Amino acid sequence: MRLKAVAVQAALLLAAGAVGPLLHAQTAGSDDLVDGRDYQSISPAQPTSVPGGKVEVTEVFMYSCPHCYAFEPMLQDWEKSKADYVEFVRLPASWNRVAKLHAQAYYTAQVLGKLGEMDQAFFHEFHVQHNFLDTTDKLRDFFGRYGVDAKTFDKTFDSPEVRAKMQHADDLIERYGVTGTPSLVVNGKYLTMGSMAGSYERWFAIVDELAKREHDAAAPN
Repeated sequence: MRLKAVAVQAALLLAAGAVGPLLHAQTAGSDDLVDGRDYQSISPAQPTSVPGGKVEVTEVFMYSCPHCYAFEPMLQDWEKSKADYVEFVRLPASWNRVAKLHAQAYYTAQVLGKLGEMDQAFFHEFHVQHNFLDTTDKLRDFFGRYGVDAKTFDKTFDSPEVRAKMQHADDLIERYGVTGTPSLVVNGKYLTMGSMAGSYERWFAIVDELAKREHDAAAPN
């Protein structure tokens, strides 16, 4: 059933023109990539949060976004095969009331060490169960399924730590110049979207090539 749901969402994504055909895998060599066509340079480049020697790839997403939900299985497959020097991070966008609640929930789960078990469940709850988790009460109940009592949820959800993480994400997304989800940012320097790539395969090829470029540039001579 999950695969069927994903297939339906992927079809909607293609119909919306966000990404081209899923078939016909393509490669993206450094000579093939064109700024403004395959990616957009971010100026000035933004700081990353990964250790030295690593290249950061960031997804800007929203749990409520059907394109993000359709993209998720491909993103998980890419995570399993990405280069060892690539470190993947996520930033939840807070572009409307529900997205703001969801971003707050994302960082609440992160602070509580529950993100690994709740992340995919959140997508499933919204897109499959049609529980939109659009109130604090619904979120409190949802966290309760994962062993988080109401007092701990309330304290963490409204904590300065969670608020600071949300503000940092909002600021960074604005500096990246992201206007839609899902979007991928490589090392704080390059923004790329599915509409630029034309297919999922080429999109990941672009990301991989840009990450390799960053890794090679930082390598000792």
